[in-house]
Amino acid sequence: MPLAERLLSEGFSVKGSTTSAEKAAVLDEKRMAAYELQLNPEPVGNLHALLDTDTLVINIPPKAGKLGDDFHPAQIQYIVDAVTDSSVKHIIYVSSTSIYPELNREVIEEDVTSPGQSASPGLVQAEQLIQALDKAEERVVTILRCGGLMGYDRIPGKYVAGRTVDTGHVPVNYLHRDDAVGILRELIQKRVGGTFNAVSPIHPTREAIYRKSCADFGYALPQFIEPTEPVPYKLISPAKLLKAIQYIYRYPDPLHFYYQKADRSEPFRER
Repeated sequence: MPLAERLLSEGFSVKGSTTSAEKAAVLDEKRMAAYELQLNPEPVGNLHALLDTDTLVINIPPKAGKLGDDFHPAQIQYIVDAVTDSSVKHIIYVSSTSIYPELNREVIEEDVTSPGQSASPGLVQAEQLIQALDKAEERVVTILRCGGLMGYDRIPGKYVAGRTVDTGHVPVNYLHRDDAVGILRELIQKRVGGTFNAVSPIHPTREAIYRKSCADFGYALPQFIEPTEPVPYKLISPAKLLKAIQYIYRYPDPLHFYYQKADRSEPFRER
């Protein structure tokens, strides 16, 4: 929705899919053409009408833990089949940095190119299905592996308040919602193809993030303890994306993200 609102404000014509009539009404109120669509994994709804567009952004929670690794690739296969006979010229698939295993080092896009290399094999399969669409010369395919989305009411402190944390030394791979929107907008405007990581370029530790977040919003500080065994980690590099689109982050440092509690009339602003 924030991406759609940004595009609408800049004069783009935007349509969107949702799974219920109630949510479709919300899209209509925001001047978007709304389509009810479910992927079960087969489409229920008018997928072909939705795909009467120049650019397609695919952002579907894979729910592998609930539905298994095969469900999301099956959803994507139906979309790919429909795109083949559509007017779509640019496909952006929003993937995730959860695709990377904990390699205890900086990781780049080439570290995962097959399901066997991945911590989320179903996501890699979905990526590969989408990537096959770029065989048509008139189509551009972009895979965007996003880090942990934060900002506004996604406040780190509320997820760990009062808990015990033994991963405090692990670096975060966060991305502010405003930067996720900004990056997607640049990719749409510049029509850049390829596979890219989208995370903030600065990676403070979880402990630093949680301490500041809890202090800023009054959450109970978690108890930080030393792990009994070394905790594996990964540090995601956005260098390839930065080189491709020269994007300037609004919030490069997760310690200074903009947040707003849902139950507060005034947003939190960095002191």
